[in-house]
Amino acid sequence: MNQNNSQPLNKNSIINPFVMLFLWVIIGTGLRFSNLVGKPPWTDEFATLIAILGRSFKTTPLDQSISIEVLLTPLKILPEAPLTNVVNYITGEDVHPPIYFVLAHIWAYLFPPSSEYISIWVARSFPALLGVLSIPAIYFLARLAFRSNVVAQLAAAFMAVSPYSIFISQEARHYTMSTLWVIASLYCLIQTLQNLHKNNKIPLPLSLSWVIINTLGMATHFFFVLTLIAQASVLFLLLFANHLPVLKNLKIIQKLPQIPQTNLSSLYAIIAGTIVGTLVWTPLWLRIYGDDQTQWIHGDGSFNLLSLINPIVQAFAAWITMLSLLPVEHPNIFILIISALIMLIFFIWALPILWRGIKEQLTDNNQLSTTILITFILSAISEFFIISYIFGIDITRGARYNFVYFPAVILLIAASLATSWKNQISSLSHSQKSVILIWGMAFISAITVVSNLGYQKYYRPDLFVPIIQQNTTPNSPILIATNHQTLVQVGEMMGLAWEFKKQSPTTKPQFLLAHEKTIPCQETTCQSPKTLQKTLEKLPRPLDLWLVNFQVPVNLKDQNCTQKTEKLPYINGYGYQLYHCKP
Repeated sequence: MNQNNSQPLNKNSIINPFVMLFLWVIIGTGLRFSNLVGKPPWTDEFATLIAILGRSFKTTPLDQSISIEVLLTPLKILPEAPLTNVVNYITGEDVHPPIYFVLAHIWAYLFPPSSEYISIWVARSFPALLGVLSIPAIYFLARLAFRSNVVAQLAAAFMAVSPYSIFISQEARHYTMSTLWVIASLYCLIQTLQNLHKNNKIPLPLSLSWVIINTLGMATHFFFVLTLIAQASVLFLLLFANHLPVLKNLKIIQKLPQIPQTNLSSLYAIIAGTIVGTLVWTPLWLRIYGDDQTQWIHGDGSFNLLSLINPIVQAFAAWITMLSLLPVEHPNIFILIISALIMLIFFIWALPILWRGIKEQLTDNNQLSTTILITFILSAISEFFIISYIFGIDITRGARYNFVYFPAVILLIAASLATSWKNQISSLSHSQKSVILIWGMAFISAITVVSNLGYQKYYRPDLFVPIIQQNTTPNSPILIATNHQTLVQVGEMMGLAWEFKKQSPTTKPQFLLAHEKTIPCQETTCQSPKTLQKTLEKLPRPLDLWLVNFQVPVNLKDQNCTQKTEKLPYINGYGYQLYHCKP
């Protein structure tokens, strides 16, 4: 094994490896819990909050003006919320498996309520804690895969500060729990192939653990199936490809580690058990197939330049943020350009370093683990593009879905940089300084995410509410109206109501969710404009009307409502027009 990455950071050092691990955990904890409630919750997080409480979006009244209190009713804490309510909501209204939401429910009810509404800190602290646990988890995976404290320390260090990891850790969603299952499943995959490589049998505890972990992964997020398919690709390539006449003569296949085709009976049992744990969700898949909540990742079936390049650009952007993300979403164009240039220069400099390290690991005794990781990552990425291009479901639009292979990327980066690390620490070598600089970029990027200057929330009600307040006629009532099709629009309005409660408790706007079954619609068949006009007739004047994400054309001249023509600021997630309605 290569001397430089198989030994501790300093063989004479008195620093215990677990003391260093504790340091990475402290850093990772500080980042994940920083500014945890400073970012506004958005639709998906509201879905989590409602699921935790065992409530429902369907109780929100439609086609009538409602108050903030009525709109936020599903977020009110119930003295008692049976777990069955959580499961019923998930299996009846949501499109995800229930295990995360059940555990998040238990977590939330450990804390005494601080108000009548569920705490966003409590909801986000659970995935933040799971994100912290991914740091020691990746450490022990690295120790197993590379038998190296250097690789393990670097893996923990980069997991602690990865901007992508900070992003998913600060979302009240299930991605950090899914990440833990990916790490655990990779642990089992690598240990299994190490046993088979040595012509040893797969221990029964390992077999059972792998099946249970895979089953729990599927019970947490259905996209975990992409992790399983990528693992199946690894098994096929390393165990069977060199025995197939079509493939065995290929040079790339001949260079792969040779694993005997013996002791495979336990592996077949693991595969069978995993298939059963996956197919058990078939009834729920059939129910949610084509559900309105998943339409945002479906294309319109047309082929154009954007449909061709978007998946590539979106995937590339997600890969970058696993290591680096400066304030490229900053509203100041100068800061945006400078950030983008620095990131470009950084990657032009860093990629050759990473590539050299990977090639060195492939020629070392770590060839097996390195090959497993590379094959796993490439297989998972291929799945994303196959689903996006062939099936027309652009899952690259959701960067959060990259949890299916993210831990393997971090581990491969750590293994690559370990080849640049030398044992002496009294004076830093050039290669060591490079490793520190790459980690420093990741740390700064983590702060960017914490500050909401990178991976910004999709909706910014925190910016929109002040605009409403500044442009509202004094003492005039406010009506905020939107089209309604799914729970997404309810979440958009909840975001505004939540922010009004936070920023201006004395402001009491009314909300209208005007249901429209199909958008776009014909003028003669559109119902939401008629609903809007009927609602306006019942409200006192003067009135300020805000049409927010109202996608159906309206004519309000009969209501004596005049649109404000002055240009107002653009706000993420909220397209809007302001009307002043007179008596």
